[in-house]
Amino acid sequence: MATSGAAGKGLGGLGKWWGVLSGLLLIAAWINHAAGPIVVIVLSTVTTAWCFFRAPVTCGAPVRGRDDGCRNNASGLLMGCPQIRQHRWEKLKVLIFRRQLRAFCSGLFSDGKATIVTLAGVGSFVSGLVALVPGVVVH
Repeated sequence: MATSGAAGKGLGGLGKWWGVLSGLLLIAAWINHAAGPIVVIVLSTVTTAWCFFRAPVTCGAPVRGRDDGCRNNASGLLMGCPQIRQHRWEKLKVLIFRRQLRAFCSGLFSDGKATIVTLAGVGSFVSGLVALVPGVVVH
């Protein structure tokens, strides 16, 4: 019986990093003008979803006594670490309360890995929006 860790190894280590591959394909789709807007929109959606929910980043949920927050590994910019149940949805809840939005946004650029994933997520989201505008993607 295979576990999720074994599934990631079965893909040649791509289990955690498939979003990077979709991001690279998205860049190639923009460079190669033969790719239509549907391809760009699909790749943008997949890459954005990976950044928000699956990219390996640090948790960063607020922890008493620590200014930098939880240092456990997490999945995506919007999800917390799986080790502490309360952290799982903590970052997503922060988006609802205005006074905590600033703390969430500062956490998006807390370290190099989070910064890269944040920029990739924003870039792929904007890419999808631009692809929706008729005439922007050359057929």
